[in-house]
Amino acid sequence: MGLYLGVMSGTSLDGLDIALIEQGEHIELLATHYLPMPTELRQALLDLCTSGPDEVARVALAENLWAALAARGILDLLDHHALQPKDIRAIGSHGQTIRHEPARGFTVQIGNPALLAELSGITVVADFRRRDVAAGGQGAPLVPAFHETLFGHLEQPLAILNVGGFSNLSLIAKDKPVRGFDCGPGNVLMDAWIERKRGQAYDANGAWAACGAVQPALLTSLMADPFFAGSGPKSTGREVFNLRWLDSHLAALPAYRDEDVQATLLEVSAQSIIDSLNTAQQGTRTLLVCGGGAHNGALMARLAIGLPGVKVSSTAEQGVDPDWVEAMAFAWLAHCCLEGIPANRPSVTAAKGLRVLGAIYPA
Repeated sequence: MGLYLGVMSGTSLDGLDIALIEQGEHIELLATHYLPMPTELRQALLDLCTSGPDEVARVALAENLWAALAARGILDLLDHHALQPKDIRAIGSHGQTIRHEPARGFTVQIGNPALLAELSGITVVADFRRRDVAAGGQGAPLVPAFHETLFGHLEQPLAILNVGGFSNLSLIAKDKPVRGFDCGPGNVLMDAWIERKRGQAYDANGAWAACGAVQPALLTSLMADPFFAGSGPKSTGREVFNLRWLDSHLAALPAYRDEDVQATLLEVSAQSIIDSLNTAQQGTRTLLVCGGGAHNGALMARLAIGLPGVKVSSTAEQGVDPDWVEAMAFAWLAHCCLEGIPANRPSVTAAKGLRVLGAIYPA
């Protein structure tokens, strides 16, 4: 039993999600808080995703700002709900991923957990991914074990799809270990393209993509990336899928209308998910969607069309708000760490075995 906070800052870099859960016989979401990412911090974090000058100092400054932002949000949430830091057993902090290259043996999440513990007065558990990578795993995705805990009682075979900056699947089937892997870009390319062309942070409900038409030659070119051909375990990030990657494909093809590019990027996201699910778990009955992509009506409609016989719905239909599943997962991961419960899954990440994940920074 205990109260835990989860702090999630994803690849979309739109803001920090903070979730308060009670961990008992069941997991209950008690409260949430969202903090938009300040423009300067967002740009600093984006810049750190590629090599540049004075990186060590820039990382240190950016993670201090991130920790201060997280602490402010946590204390605001506690104040609003008449709670004290002593009431919270631990914070599970994902931090901000700035590099993810498991093939080269590393993944980097920043967020200065020592400073976060100091500012919040609460024990922090952080750095969840590197132990799995040290054990030969991908370090991602980590949420399938939590998805199994949360939804494993439902009719199977079942799939949980998280669509954030990137999309990942959790596959749950009777008498089989949970499986999971990244499918490819979720919102990351669509967000980057609409920001470049229209100055908007994201394509609300997929409305701009719906105005365009999928371009077969561009789709074929994009889907030829070797990542899509592989089967799990696998994970990816901005190191692979970014505007430079898109521009390299566009440069070799005729000019397209901006909205047609957006429509094709949505199709890449949808098709990579559809292909992944059909290959990895035939007979899936239900696909539950969480993350920002659950609010993209055009994407949800495309998934429903491309997966006949599969009921596609938001996790909200199971009483779990799709916006908070990942933050809840990192609160749960903090609980697992403090209790010495292994939380990775070798069937997901290809690690050598089960490992307790996270490093503890006492208050």
